[in-house]
Amino acid sequence: MRPPSRIPNLGGAQVVILHRKHATVSAIVRQLSAIGAKAIECWPELSASAMSADFIIFDADQGYDEQFPWERGHAPMPIVALVGTEAPGRVEWVLNQNADTHLLKPVGNSGVYSALLIARAKFEQRMRLHGEIEDLRSRVGARQTIVKAVIILSARGFNEDDAYDQLRNLAMTWRMSIEDAARQITGHNNNEDDGNEFTDIA
Repeated sequence: MRPPSRIPNLGGAQVVILHRKHATVSAIVRQLSAIGAKAIECWPELSASAMSADFIIFDADQGYDEQFPWERGHAPMPIVALVGTEAPGRVEWVLNQNADTHLLKPVGNSGVYSALLIARAKFEQRMRLHGEIEDLRSRVGARQTIVKAVIILSARGFNEDDAYDQLRNLAMTWRMSIEDAARQITGHNNNEDDGNEFTDIA
């Protein structure tokens, strides 16, 4: 039995081409049509439909940051750079855009399909890594908050082990995670300017 193919079908995909009218654009449109993808041409601004597009192919030679309605390097979809010049400044600009792959000009009768597949794979990999990094940051932040909460409880007469047990008991009483209980304690402690005690902790 043959294993399922990992190559997705791009039929029906919407591909925005951010490039002035040119033979390169015509070549890309023909290739997109051959694979059943829909081409949306625009220049110099992205159309309103760009934010819901599956891919964006953009001109790396004459492009500029203000064309993109997102923070530099954080495109919300796979992007492909159309590169015709190797001027260091232009190459650096493309790198800063965090393009998922590129196509060399002039574009002939092939290359677009594989570029889109590579761009999608790279984009998905980038999104996974971003998610993992954010998860790690969240975990580190939560641990730091727990440490702060234990320190606060220790200052109220508990030793370190007892303070952690107290934090765990409070989390159970309040029916929340230890991390959320720690946030409650540290948040209350930061706002304690009237001398009132947090009676559930005492």
